[in-house]
Amino acid sequence: MLIEVIADTLNDAILAEKAGADRIELITAVGEGGLTPSYGLIEAVCHAVSIPVSVMIRPHNRSFTYTQQDVAIMKSDIKACRDIGAAGIVIGAITAENKVDEEALSVLLEDTEGLDVTYHRAFDQVENQLEALEVLKSYKQISRILTSGGAEKAPQAKEQLQELINSCEGSHLTIMPGSGITPENIEAFLQDVSPYEIHVGSGVRKNRSLLHEIDVELLQTFKELCKRAGA
Repeated sequence: MLIEVIADTLNDAILAEKAGADRIELITAVGEGGLTPSYGLIEAVCHAVSIPVSVMIRPHNRSFTYTQQDVAIMKSDIKACRDIGAAGIVIGAITAENKVDEEALSVLLEDTEGLDVTYHRAFDQVENQLEALEVLKSYKQISRILTSGGAEKAPQAKEQLQELINSCEGSHLTIMPGSGITPENIEAFLQDVSPYEIHVGSGVRKNRSLLHEIDVELLQTFKELCKRAGA
C-alpha cells in the first residue's frame, strides 16, 4: 500500500522520506485545512527528497467554490509547480450547489500534462459522492480522490469508502482514504476497507498534532501495520 504523508516544512518532508513515506502532500497553513505553499518551499522540498511531491493548489480557505480570478491564480500556481519540478498537484472545486465544478475543473486541468493529479477533500462536501465520482471518472487527468467518505474522520465512514472503492474498479481512478487514520485504528480500518493508498497527517506526528513534526518511529510503525494487515 502506498502511504502519502502531509508535510508543511522542508524538515517534515525529509523526515517523511526517512520514515518510508511513498509520497508527500506539500501544503502550508495546516490550521486552515491546507493552502498552496510558497514557491521557495516547493523548490526546496522537490530538491531535497527523491519521493514524489504533490502540491496543494488552494488559494484561500473561504470555501472550495472559486471565482474566475481564483481559477486564474490556481492555473498560475499549477504552471509554477510543473516548472519547479513537483510530481503532482492536489486540486478540487465545487459549485455553490455542492456539485463538482466542471467548468473550473476543466480549466485547471488544461495545464496538468506530466503532473499526477489528486482531487482533494472538496469531494467530502459534495451533495452525492457516488454521482460526483461518476463525473470525475470523465477526467482522465485525475488519478485519485482523497476522501474521508463524507464523514469528519475516515474510520467513521468505512462502508461508504468501500463502496466508493468498488465503484472505481475498472476505471483510472482510485480512492485514497484520509483524515483520522492512526496507528491505533489502521488495522481495524483495513479489515473493512481495501484501499491501494492511504493518506495520513496528525496520526504520525509528535503529540498527534499537525503543529508538531513527523515522528519517524510512529510513521515506520504505521507503515509496518499496513503491511501486516496485508494491504
